[in-house]
Order: sequence, then C-alpha cells, then structure tokens
Amino acid sequence: IADRRAKLDRLRGAGCDPFRVTRVERTHALGEVREQFERLNGQTVTVAGRALVFRRHGKATFADVRDASGTLQLLFRENDLGAERYALLDAVDPGDWVAVTGEVTQTKTGEVSVQARAFTVVAKALRPPPEKWHGLRDAEARYRQRYLDLTYNETARRILRVRARVVTSLRNTLEARGFREVETPVMQPVPGGATARPFITRHHALDQTLYLRVAPELYLKRLIIGGMERVYELGRVFRNEGISGRHNPEFTMLEVYQAFADYHEIMELTETLISVAARDALGSTTITYGGNEIDLAPPWRRATLGELLQEHAGIGIEQVLTAEGAAETNRAAGLPVTEEATHTTLVNNLFEATVQPHLIRPTIVMDYPTRVSPFAKPKPDNPDLAERFEPFVAGLELGNAFSELNDPDLQRQRLEEQAALRARGDEEAHPLDEDYLRALEYGMPPTGGLGIGVDRLVMVLTDAPSIREVIAFPLLRPEGAS
Repeated sequence: IADRRAKLDRLRGAGCDPFRVTRVERTHALGEVREQFERLNGQTVTVAGRALVFRRHGKATFADVRDASGTLQLLFRENDLGAERYALLDAVDPGDWVAVTGEVTQTKTGEVSVQARAFTVVAKALRPPPEKWHGLRDAEARYRQRYLDLTYNETARRILRVRARVVTSLRNTLEARGFREVETPVMQPVPGGATARPFITRHHALDQTLYLRVAPELYLKRLIIGGMERVYELGRVFRNEGISGRHNPEFTMLEVYQAFADYHEIMELTETLISVAARDALGSTTITYGGNEIDLAPPWRRATLGELLQEHAGIGIEQVLTAEGAAETNRAAGLPVTEEATHTTLVNNLFEATVQPHLIRPTIVMDYPTRVSPFAKPKPDNPDLAERFEPFVAGLELGNAFSELNDPDLQRQRLEEQAALRARGDEEAHPLDEDYLRALEYGMPPTGGLGIGVDRLVMVLTDAPSIREVIAFPLLRPEGAS
C-alpha cells in the first residue's frame, strides 16, 4: 500500500492526478473492439477498464484490461508514447483504472489489441488485488468483499448477469399476460402473509411500532378486493430467521395475484414463468444443477403431498392432518420433536427429510393439510386439505401458491387460531389483522396467488450451491465474530 501511494504521488507530480478525472469519453467498450475487429482494424478508439496484469518487455509493455463487456489487450510502446510518458507506466499497477486512446490492431500471435498513443490513469487502486489477480479463495471473504469477488471472478459476474435477465423475464411474462406491477408497504403495522418472525422497528413521530414485511400478500389481496384483477410485486421481504445455504434474512420475492383463477391456473403460470425465465436468461429450458440435467419445459409432474409421502416414506396423508399425528410420524421417522414444534414445522420437517431430496425433476406438490395453510381455500371434496401447491426443482422449494381463501368468517377463524398459537409463544404464527378481515368482508372474488423466491430460482438456473452466491451482498456475521 505504501508503494502504491508513492506511485500516486509520482503520477500527481507528473500532472496526472487520477482522482481529478471526472469522466472518460469512451468510443467503444472493450468487448466491442474484440467483436468488431474486422470493421475497427486500424481505426482510433478510446477505451477504459481495470488493469489486470502487466507484461513488461523493455520498450514495450502489454496489459490486459477489463470492463463490463470483457477483456482486451493493450500495447504500450516507448516509440509511440515518448520516453517520459512511457516511463510513467512504472507508476501504474494491476487494479488501476486506465483510459487509452490508440489504434485497433492485431499482434503477431493474432491477439486483438489497442496500440496506445495516449493513456491516463483515471483511478488508482491503493490496495493490491488478492491472490495475484486470481481472486479470493475463502468463501466468506468473497461474500464480504463482493467488489473484489466481482472484479476477479467471472462466475460471480455471470450469476448477477443471469439474475438481471431472470428479473426482466419475470416482469415481461407477467406484463404480457395483463398483470400490473404495484408497490405495497415495506413497513407494516401488522406483519402477515407468511409463517415467519418479523424484524421490528419504530416510527418515532407517530410513536408506533412497525414491522418489516415478511410478505406483501395481504396488501396485494387488498388491491384485488379494490378491483385490480391482475397484480404483482417484485421486491425485498425480511424474515428474522437463521442464515443457511437456502436462507438469507433479506431476500427477493415475486408475488402474483389473479382474480377469477384457482390454483390450477396458477400452476400453469408458475411453469411458464420459470421455464421462460430459463430460456430468456440461458437460451434453453434445459439446465444442470448439482450434476443433474433438468428440463424445465412444461408440463411438470404434479403429485399430491399425500402421494409423495406414501411413495417415499410409506406415510398416509391422514397421519399428518393434525399436529399430534404429525409429531408421531416425525418420531417414527427418527426426527426430533420439540415441545415448541408447531404443526407447520412438523409437516415441513417430515417432508424435507423424506420427500424433498427426491424432487429433482420439476414437480408441483399439491394439496397440503388445511391446518398448515391458513390463507388457502379448503378443497370442496375434502376440507381437511387445502388448494395449495409448492413448486420444486432440483430438491429446492421455489415458491408457494393457493386458491386464496376469501370467506371472511373462515379467515377470521384461521387467524384467531394463529393468534392463539402466537399468544402461546409461536413468534412465527400470523397475527390477527382486523383491517384485512374488514377488507375481505367487502368481497374478494375467487383468486389465485403465487409467491416465487427469486434468489432460489437464480440458484437453480446458475447451478449455485448457496443462496449467498446469487445475492450481491448477503448478510454475514460481523467481521471477526465467531
């Protein structure tokens, strides 16, 4: 660092203060020069990027430089720059940002290059790059210093590019089907719409406790009640839970609601959203995850929760319809059962242990117990089961969907049951939301709803083993904490 600061002083002494450069008038991105070499050969261009490595050979120096479009070789020669300016290259380090004007050419080895006639350092890196430009090796260091990870790790850059294309694709598919994007409160007086512990904050001017949303669901359904028949929101939600390869307390959720639809129509929408996102982001609906080749093209397999429990664990659905029955099946499967475990937790634990690892091919898992689905309509022919499904790919749950419960009296009963669980210490149970119940009493049409975890979807599409790989800045323990 001291050496680099000395070089900064040398640049400033030569009248080249990198931090006083306010803009660079680039004519081309580096990738354009490479891709359009036949047209640009011999022409003068101005390019800029971060220097990765220098190869000095007396009166000629080669440098590899990268911008967002790719990498290109630059050629500096004393005969072109003059002895004094060429000597100033000694003050330029890997990691520095440089701008170069020169002719597009090709070396004897066939490497497309820009032969510099002038250069300037537009930002000086005062810290050296990690591991001699090969990137950060430690996973936590990569996530903590994502700016370095992105600089020297092409895989990290590719994942974020794919993520951006996925988000664009999801929006385009929905807009083409007549859905409208909306925004609902991130700070809510009553946190609802998901089984999760909320983050708590305080609005001092109103002397009011507020909660970061665990889901936008109940506000989006208020919009359906208000006559907006097709709405969606793509944004951040917050759940005060542990960190793992599949969980980050702050993550991106797509929630979609369609009036006059049931969960069968939402199944088709889910298959379309995910398969089209794969095609738009990757060019194909066939992906590889964890060594498994998977085709995301519809139709997906559809199976009830009961069928899958019977298939993989020999358990009938009637055995998990109550909390007591679910506890017994967990014990029989050798799974721990704590006093605090709720019915939802018990069903989830059993499913994750016995069924989920087998769901590699795209699968719609449908018809969950009504008692663990407080916002879903019961099936007309079997009120113990709800019109609810979850999509699974590569053993990962990607979302949750219902035929939405629109009976205000039954919804009140469900929320009162949840409130009782909350009063007994279940911090993830739904609170009673009187305003939402009042809204339902004004009438909500039959509605299908869907939530997709965008981060997990990107994990599947990029073969990422951890959710941290697909979030630009995942939450981490404080630096130095054990």
